[in-house]
Amino acid sequence: MSSLLEPFTITEGPCRASRQGGHGDTRGATRSLAAAAPGGRSKITHPGKAILAGGIAGGIEICITFPTEYVKTQLQLDERANPPRYRGIGHCVKLTVQDHGVRGLYRGLSSLLYGSIPKSAVRFGMFEFLSNFARSANGKLDSKSSLLCGLGAGVAEAILIVCPMETIKVKFIHDQASSTPRYRGFYHGVREIIREQGLRGTYQGLAATILKQGSNQAIRFFVMTSLRNWYLGDNPNREINPFITGAFGATAGAASVFGNTPLDVIKTRMQGLEAHKYKSTLDCACQIFRNEGPLAFYKGTVPRLGRVCLDVAIVFVIYEEVVKVLNRVWKTT
Repeated sequence: MSSLLEPFTITEGPCRASRQGGHGDTRGATRSLAAAAPGGRSKITHPGKAILAGGIAGGIEICITFPTEYVKTQLQLDERANPPRYRGIGHCVKLTVQDHGVRGLYRGLSSLLYGSIPKSAVRFGMFEFLSNFARSANGKLDSKSSLLCGLGAGVAEAILIVCPMETIKVKFIHDQASSTPRYRGFYHGVREIIREQGLRGTYQGLAATILKQGSNQAIRFFVMTSLRNWYLGDNPNREINPFITGAFGATAGAASVFGNTPLDVIKTRMQGLEAHKYKSTLDCACQIFRNEGPLAFYKGTVPRLGRVCLDVAIVFVIYEEVVKVLNRVWKTT
């Protein structure tokens, strides 16, 4: 990925070149800039570009993949302790369309759309900020460092954006599953949640969300960086085709699904309308295991796999393509 804080990256070049004479400083800085930008892409030197590009990519991705997120959440909330309502993915989609129309598959979408820009800004901004301290002298980020930087990015986005956004989304989806839905829309739902439960009502399952998002981004950035470094080899200026970027992103997304779906199930339960049944994140995990068995921790894996693979692939591809356009129309120093 391009560095959002490029001045931190280029300092190595002038320091090395200063020993060679006056004009060596410029050549050293240029070599360092090229090394710090895998695939020879233009550099992002203004954080506003990352915010805008991430928001556009996130918004498009959510509109495409949200129905799979809806189905995944419904299956996870359809606890085995009660008579299950859904027999599978297709049955869930069928009943939802019968009861609420196709628009029913997009219930809760607004809460994610409203959070797309700040979530992407925190994720990419924090990752790039941390990675600037972890890069080698030639600007390369190794896989282990990217895992730690991804972990930091995931924790930051969980606390600042994802937890309240996900809590509202899950409550909206869970509310629609009831016989008498209470929330008439996004603002009405948020107002009712805060009125009844206070601001804490939007931060249910914070610990589980931190664990989920931290592990999510750690795995994704680790896999993405590993695949990029493998593909680039000894040529940091090699162009990366968008289809290859998409394939790498889908692989990273799949790895994160298999790595942390149990945490996603626990997080969803902790944020649902029946979260009061659980004393803590650990108690939630114990109740799921005791009442429903170990396989319950992988409920919704198939729809989540489809959504996340598309999610990560789309976000990385659109993000990089939007950045290329912004670099042409928005000149920054």
